[in-house]
Amino acid sequence: MAKPAFKDGTVGRIIHRVEDAFLLGIALFTVVAMGQEVYAIVLRIKVELKDLLLMFIYVEVLGMVGVYYDSKKIPITLPLFIAITALSRLVILQGKDQPPVNLLYESGAILVLALACVVITYRHTSERRERTRTEANGE
Repeated sequence: MAKPAFKDGTVGRIIHRVEDAFLLGIALFTVVAMGQEVYAIVLRIKVELKDLLLMFIYVEVLGMVGVYYDSKKIPITLPLFIAITALSRLVILQGKDQPPVNLLYESGAILVLALACVVITYRHTSERRERTRTEANGE
């Protein structure tokens, strides 16, 4: 029986090349956006908290691309951290112009994302502990 072309063949290689090209594009565009943001800050001669939070988002995106290049996996917590930072930035940018209920929704979303990070991290930690215990017992 022949192996599927997708797994080891030409189609798989093409998909990996396209994936690598898009990741390179994401990294390149992120660096360009960072440069544009730094340029805008220099022109304004003022750094604000919203600028710093946006730079954190850019750094987190670059970190996610770097982790994927190293391990070919994206830990689910990285996009969650990006979402938390983006929501925090949104809360800061909106200020007092929005209805107070929006602040409750946004802070609730941040709380849900933070709890998801805790649950995911705890699950991975307990799985690693269980694997270590199993290996130590010789099973």
